[in-house]
Amino acid sequence: MKQLLNNIFWHALSGAQSKFSVGTRHARRYAPGFSPIVAFVDPQLPDFDALLPFCETGEQFYCDGWSGAVPAGWRIALESTMLKMIWEGELPAVDAAPDSVPLHARHVPQAVALAELTHPGPFGPRTIELGDYFGYFDGDRLIAMAGERSCAESVREVSGICTHPQFQGRGLARKLTAKLIRRQMLRGETPFLHVMRDNSGARELYKRMGFVDYRESVVRVVRRSA
Repeated sequence: MKQLLNNIFWHALSGAQSKFSVGTRHARRYAPGFSPIVAFVDPQLPDFDALLPFCETGEQFYCDGWSGAVPAGWRIALESTMLKMIWEGELPAVDAAPDSVPLHARHVPQAVALAELTHPGPFGPRTIELGDYFGYFDGDRLIAMAGERSCAESVREVSGICTHPQFQGRGLARKLTAKLIRRQMLRGETPFLHVMRDNSGARELYKRMGFVDYRESVVRVVRRSA
């Protein structure tokens, strides 16, 4: 499991989610429209040249675990650190969000709007195709969501966790997260997630739920230059 989590996006993009990706045997990215994430067979020796045919000038991508020199043709737009957290809690006894709504293609505009407002991490109009996504609505407005992004073998990521600022404090995102954890565990999968280092509130919430810190790594947002 550790080998998978240490380079989870590579194992996802070159394995179970290869149909959602483009690239080579050294470097891959989620296809346009999905979450803008790149990964490399060796994150310490990333082959950015291999990605050039699959990237447009000006595109930005998240890259996990790489802290080396920036290659020609690319620049760093943002650098921070994030934590991988893995589930060590018990199986949730019941579905915490039985009244939530499964998100489908018709909900993409609302999901993208909520992600742009709340910034839960890299998100694109096709991201909800990567797994199960659920949400809560206020009329036609999506006010909370959570879903699944990367996966490899028996580990599956909980991602896109967010709540509209006007509806925070009601436990909506927590209920959706617990729902996904239960579904994954019943499938024999181990849930994990990512949280930015400075998002201490979310990190403490996840710890109270049953997640534990696994690994901290550098995360960069890189942009392809002209």
